[in-house]
Amino acid sequence: MSLADVRTGDLASLATTPFEESTLAFVRSWLHGDTSFTLHTSGSTGTPKPITVTRQQMLTSATLTAQALGLMPGYTALVCLDTRYIAGKMMLVRCLTTGMRIVAVTPTANPLAAVPTNWTIDFTALVPYQVYAVLDSPESTRLGAIRHTLIGGAAIDTHALPALATFPGRFYATYGMTETISHIALQQLNGPDASSMFRALPGVTLTLDERGCLVIQAPHLPQPIVTNDLVNILAPNTFQWLGRWDNIINSGGVKIIPEKVEEAIGAILVGLNITRSFIVCGLPDPRLGHKLTLIVDGMEFTPRQWNVILAKLQEALPAYEVPKDHLSVPAFRYTDTGKIHRQKTIEIVTKPY
Repeated sequence: MSLADVRTGDLASLATTPFEESTLAFVRSWLHGDTSFTLHTSGSTGTPKPITVTRQQMLTSATLTAQALGLMPGYTALVCLDTRYIAGKMMLVRCLTTGMRIVAVTPTANPLAAVPTNWTIDFTALVPYQVYAVLDSPESTRLGAIRHTLIGGAAIDTHALPALATFPGRFYATYGMTETISHIALQQLNGPDASSMFRALPGVTLTLDERGCLVIQAPHLPQPIVTNDLVNILAPNTFQWLGRWDNIINSGGVKIIPEKVEEAIGAILVGLNITRSFIVCGLPDPRLGHKLTLIVDGMEFTPRQWNVILAKLQEALPAYEVPKDHLSVPAFRYTDTGKIHRQKTIEIVTKPY
């Protein structure tokens, strides 16, 4: 199907799935020259809300990414994220503004399985669960051959990094949100320039507010975006992400950043060959106010496993950052974009029965 077909065709007859409908609807709107678009936030940190952005803002954001990665006309891009949301829409905009060919497949755990084996993909964007699924599939080698792969929506688990390090293609963690119109910074995960830090795209200025949270100014943003992300700014355009200010746990008068604790837990679980999703949270406690607790998705630790994990955590973290308890829930709650919904997951163990 050509772009001319999309521009002039009857959308109802072209689309056969909701993904195709949203994808073709956006492409037609773009080709018709629409100057504003309504986006919806993911809802991972609050109630989803609509925001309106301009065509020029999306163009500028796409150009920043294209320049940073060297995206070129003639490349083939795999679009396999929900195009109702910013990540999927911006994949389409990057294609439409650079001249890359679009291969759009319905979002699944392993989207490469739907792409003919004789097709070469140069650029794509995935969420972590898609990366894990592809790594555990016959398409793993094809993933490694893609020139540039963006990974966003959540932090990638450390257990995947050794596999990514063996691939010739480049993988990048992204930092951004709907309000910044996709990512404004990239962290290269493999290759000679691999880093544990995010580097802002050209023209993006970073500062901190009084809480230590990131404030973003960018060419495509009409005003600074004040985030709730705690960061360390290490250079004018480089920062380390620490966690969310609104996730901070006050336990016994000490403020704990759960994401820091989760990073240590993740490394330990990988060493024990445990790959279940997990979070830490503060559950009500009469003595501490909130008790730091590890919540695991669908897995009960044996006493021996927990003792091993606890011992390793005590070696890796200060005493106040070591979880005091652990719980299992039957299934975590996720947003439509595949992110763990912390609030709803925590409600499973805190709501009265």
